[in-house]
Amino acid sequence: MKYAMMFAAASVAAIEVTAISARAGDVQGDAYGCEELWSLRNDIFKANGYCFKSPRAISRYGNAGCQYDSESAVPLSSQDRSTLKAIKKSERRQRCA
Repeated sequence: MKYAMMFAAASVAAIEVTAISARAGDVQGDAYGCEELWSLRNDIFKANGYCFKSPRAISRYGNAGCQYDSESAVPLSSQDRSTLKAIKKSERRQRCA
């Protein structure tokens, strides 16, 4: 039962990351505002086990099940890295805080 629940949680996380990555092309054209970009970026980190530091992110995502204290330690796929790069670029263009 425990493994079935873990598998279900991992499957949901994989689906969420796939959906986020599918929208990554829209990021390059600044289709998302700063709030949406923040959410997209942090959705990826949450799905990959990041332990959030900011009160805002902890309030939204919590830290249950987190594994990595440093963003650079979070194991990301090449697709996630590409998506994050596009998100950060869009955030800079839009001068997001």
